[in-house]
Amino acid sequence: MTRTTASEKLRGYLQRVLVDLIDLQLQGKQAHWNVTGRGFRSLHLQLDELVAIAREESDVIAERMRALQVVPDGRTETVSATTDLTAYAGDLVSVTDTVDAIVDRISQTVTVLREVHSDIEAEDPPTADLINNIVNQLEQQSWMIASQNLEA
Repeated sequence: MTRTTASEKLRGYLQRVLVDLIDLQLQGKQAHWNVTGRGFRSLHLQLDELVAIAREESDVIAERMRALQVVPDGRTETVSATTDLTAYAGDLVSVTDTVDAIVDRISQTVTVLREVHSDIEAEDPPTADLINNIVNQLEQQSWMIASQNLEA
């Protein structure tokens, strides 16, 4: 049985994706705990859906990394030092501002996923499929969350 080993470039991309997904789940939980105002409950619950996706998909990426002989690093100091995401507020945040902030963090995460996708696909198409799935889920969450600030 042959074992696939990721190149240094693929290792770096997967570590970057892992870190951003971990940070997205942490920021989503921070927002979940501190959102306030009209529409609180629906956004509070929606944020838990986002957190669940980010948590599940970070695990999928970490397990794929192990399958490719990569050691994932999800330690707090690594996430803090290497995330691509803008830091989240430490205070109470209104529903409207929470929507904007979280949609922005999802966008930042998706931007990274799209940035690394082509190179990942060239080296390891099964991993690129995982990236596509994450993009699909996050873009759906972005649309659902952003819709809370839109009026017809």
